[in-house]
Amino acid sequence: MLIALRPVLPEAGAVDTKTTGHDGGMSELSSRIRKDLTAAMKARDEVTVSTLRMAISALSNASVAGESAIELSDDQVVEVLRSEAKRRAEAAEVFEGAGRSDRAEAERTELAVLERYLPAAMDEAELASIVSVEVAKVVASGVTGGRAMGESVKAVRSRVGAGADGARVAAAVKAELGL
Repeated sequence: MLIALRPVLPEAGAVDTKTTGHDGGMSELSSRIRKDLTAAMKARDEVTVSTLRMAISALSNASVAGESAIELSDDQVVEVLRSEAKRRAEAAEVFEGAGRSDRAEAERTELAVLERYLPAAMDEAELASIVSVEVAKVVASGVTGGRAMGESVKAVRSRVGAGADGARVAAAVKAELGL
């Protein structure tokens, strides 16, 4: 008597970590964005839906941009969202300058949606104190000029993380170095 055995299939959505090499989890922030998209769709909030879809698309593009697809960390997600937010702010300025206040307002509304997912910006006083400490360390090591700027920016960025935009950090370091 032969008994046919059925293979045991994993539950829907389960990831086999033995064959994939990772747990298939996405970053907490990406997960939150996807959940908020679902909620916005249920609430029929068209602006939020279109903005979050754009953000998810940008995250998807960023995850496959390298040689192989990767899962983005929360810090990488924040960088992608910050880039998209910067695009919205610049577009709003351009539309405002061209007399298209309706489009400028739409861009600002999208920017407000994206800002919900960005960490609070570090205030100027806190950034200035970190910059002065890091610049003093670099200058004390004998480094000057452009190399001092590069090393200082790198050190400050590692301390502030996602709390300050790279352009703000670079400007603060440049001012501190007197370049």
